[in-house]
Amino acid sequence: MATSHEVAPVINIAGERVALGPMGRDQIPVYHRWLNNFDTLRSQGEPARMPDTLDSVTRWYESYVLSRNDVAWFTIYEQTTKQPVGWTELKDIDAHHGTAEFAIMIGEPEARGKGYGTEVARLMLEYGFNSLGLLNIHLYYFSFNVAALTAYTRAGFREYGRRREAHRSGQERWDVVFMDCLAADFRAVEVPDKAPPDL
Repeated sequence: MATSHEVAPVINIAGERVALGPMGRDQIPVYHRWLNNFDTLRSQGEPARMPDTLDSVTRWYESYVLSRNDVAWFTIYEQTTKQPVGWTELKDIDAHHGTAEFAIMIGEPEARGKGYGTEVARLMLEYGFNSLGLLNIHLYYFSFNVAALTAYTRAGFREYGRRREAHRSGQERWDVVFMDCLAADFRAVEVPDKAPPDL
């Protein structure tokens, strides 16, 4: 229960280990911290860059999170503590074609390797297919990210193509791997109750 000085976050979608709720202006300092963790950005395949100021993250929030109507953003919370650990989105939502792109970032390093990525991906697929009426949701990741492959495959995504050596990280080159999931395929997937940790 929230104390008098602490308001419980709004939760839209509840899973077993994670919960998803709307991104909020009050969380900008948390997003600011995540976007300045260079190790986290490298794990996402982002190149090294200048530090983000609180003002620049606020502008990003206002211009991208608040202003686009083709993106569904969620903060990811640990289910038991309700502490924010990352964010996820369905972007480029196209109601006519029934398509969207999935993305996720686990911002808190200690929240990785606990299976949150798989559960978030499944919750977002269920939301996209059942609530938004989408038919195809796709994503891409970089081939060095084995944890992402594990999480996405367990959630129901399947590889449909790749651009070979199209991404550089440091001095290494990696494939950009594309995966998608159809609504019919998702409903047929059975996930084991006890799977080892992933993303």
